[in-house]
Amino acid sequence: MAKISFGKEYKTPRQLVSLLEGRGLVIEDRQKAQKYLESIGYYRLSAYMYPLLKAPKSAHQYKQGASFTKVMMLYRFDKKLRMLLFNEIEKIEIAVREAVMNMTAERTGDIYWLTNNEHFRDQTIFNNSFSMLSKEYERSTEDFIEHFKNTYSEPFPPVWIIGELLPMGNVNMYYRNMKDKTLKKQIAQRFSLHAPVFESWLSVLTLTRNACCHHARVWNKINKIIPNDMKKMSRPWITLPSDKRRIYYNICIIKYFLDIISPNNDMLGKMNMLFYDYPEIDKAALGFPKGWEEEPLWAQMV
Repeated sequence: MAKISFGKEYKTPRQLVSLLEGRGLVIEDRQKAQKYLESIGYYRLSAYMYPLLKAPKSAHQYKQGASFTKVMMLYRFDKKLRMLLFNEIEKIEIAVREAVMNMTAERTGDIYWLTNNEHFRDQTIFNNSFSMLSKEYERSTEDFIEHFKNTYSEPFPPVWIIGELLPMGNVNMYYRNMKDKTLKKQIAQRFSLHAPVFESWLSVLTLTRNACCHHARVWNKINKIIPNDMKKMSRPWITLPSDKRRIYYNICIIKYFLDIISPNNDMLGKMNMLFYDYPEIDKAALGFPKGWEEEPLWAQMV
């Protein structure tokens, strides 16, 4: 496909307000809209304007009643959703990291297994992982890392220390590359999952976590990765047909892990409160099926 010239010029917030009005977007307060465009940016807000366009969207004409107020409502809802999800994923990230680090150290008897290539099947992947870990270790200014460097002669700390430097994606990378299949099964079984599903769900959570970290849109985004599922779940799960590419499925994965690591979690209450605060939100745009609150995953008594 031949590339074309971008062909667009810079527009000031005032010009952008006029452009949006010309396309049919209701702007109640032009001055306030200009300030939001200055502080947030047109490009970021355009992701929340897009659902309000008429079909075909390439015509850039807004639906009847579409307003800048609704654009900002969607933007704020998405921000609150990201904050909620990131906070819950952090709990899962810590629990998964501890399971992988400590269960592997216990089974192998090697407290430095992260830096030992003998435990991994693909040496190229190990070398890439080890290179990233080494760089992170060298540039880290965390107190516990500085203490180890200044106190001990070993080139790297044991896994329960250096593992703290690994985000979920890197933990999953090490887990995927483990040579010991029995160990991988045991780690996954701690979360009542098969190893391929455990890997897949960690990948999905990593994408969601990264989107939340980088302030990317999540509420109506269609994910490219389709997570694996278990044919028979030993713990409460969902039964209604659901689009695995939508954020609802990701939220269900988060709830599943939370029910194991934090049985008294209030994920349902938090989601309901968020929807209460934003009653205009179309839950279907997030992939929520009708009756989702009655699903075994959400309705279970803890």
